[in-house]
Amino acid sequence: MDNSGKEKEAIQLMADADKKVKSSGSFLGGMFGGGHHKVEEACEMYCRAANMFKMVKNWSAAGNAFCKAARLHMQLQNKHDCATSFIDAGNAYKKSDPNEAIKCLNAAIDIYTDMGRFTIAAKHHISIAEIYESELVDIEKAIAHYEQAADYYKGEESNSSANKCLLKVGAYCAQLEQYQKAIEIYEQVGANTMDNPLLKYSAKEYFFKASLCHFIVDELNAKIAVEKYEEMFPAFSDSRECKLLKKLLEAHEEQNSEAFTEAVKEFDSISRLDQWHTTLLLRIKKTIQGDEGDLK
Repeated sequence: MDNSGKEKEAIQLMADADKKVKSSGSFLGGMFGGGHHKVEEACEMYCRAANMFKMVKNWSAAGNAFCKAARLHMQLQNKHDCATSFIDAGNAYKKSDPNEAIKCLNAAIDIYTDMGRFTIAAKHHISIAEIYESELVDIEKAIAHYEQAADYYKGEESNSSANKCLLKVGAYCAQLEQYQKAIEIYEQVGANTMDNPLLKYSAKEYFFKASLCHFIVDELNAKIAVEKYEEMFPAFSDSRECKLLKKLLEAHEEQNSEAFTEAVKEFDSISRLDQWHTTLLLRIKKTIQGDEGDLK
């Protein structure tokens, strides 16, 4: 379908909207009233133009048009519409300019927090975190936005959403070798979920992850931690994760890298270990003297 005419129409609409905005602030416009009405009309025109730009996939132009609409909504004191337009702008810019997308989403977050809409603000902090993860690859900034989202969710008693954000933070902290912070998060989420009948199955996974982080820091710490988790959550003792940890601790104590690898392989043949677990297990294995540093 040929949409080339749509782009021309959108450009013309933008020019007409710009004229309306200028005339609304002119001396005559002010004298004869109607300025407010003209700004509202211009706002609507910017939004229509933005949607036409979206149809032809001109994402930057769509983002710019939504931003213009957002600023006019702010002038008209329409906070909710202003935030919505900034979100629309952010979603368009995501496809062309990640940094501009973040600016727009942050502008919307400021409005939502000012209105006390913390759950919506948290959702958009996650969107920013995802842009930092996949587009800009700045993990430290992604962590900061996931943490902020978790804080807002906790404040609104949305604990399951808060936990999801915290688990993202924990995974990245472990990758960045910030093990103490990762341990605190996994222990906190594990303790939160072990009493919930629907979620307690996941608790053993979080205690397993916390134990691996302990293990990298210090073998004795890991032993003490495993015992603590078994006391806190008796079901952990019977889990395959706990049995694996005990085999790994024993192999590490004996400085037996073959036994370490064998235990990991046996576990992996039934429950596949993902990249995160493999990375941490390799880091632990490298602390065994004379180790080659792989799990094959």
